[in-house]
Amino acid sequence: MLWVKAFHIIFMVTWFAGLFYLPRLFVYHAMTGDAPGRERFKVMERKLYYGIMAPGAVLTIASGLGLWLGYGITGGWMHAKLALVVVLIAYHLWCGALIKAFRLDRNTRSHVWYRWFNEFPTVILIVAVILTVVKPF
Repeated sequence: MLWVKAFHIIFMVTWFAGLFYLPRLFVYHAMTGDAPGRERFKVMERKLYYGIMAPGAVLTIASGLGLWLGYGITGGWMHAKLALVVVLIAYHLWCGALIKAFRLDRNTRSHVWYRWFNEFPTVILIVAVILTVVKPF
């Protein structure tokens, strides 16, 4: 089980790296005015989402399910953490929808909005780590 836990953490770090970086790409993409720059960001966003974030998310969830089967869901902290995972999956899918809007040149949000959007996974990570380590309830 310790191997599963180690890989769960590795996959989670991979997923979060993408969740932190993709919205930052959105900030710069929203600020870009030239066509070659926009096309470059489209490629970067697609590769990050499908090449790093999606596999990281799937492997994080799969290894988390493996841990759940091995240890079971115990305590309110785990239920709260699972709720955060559901919220994080929704955020991940929202990022996918934003990629599509950029790909179709239909982005309507400003770089300032994306700067705020970029902070959300940080809050989720802080709460999830505290729930996992401290197990407050």
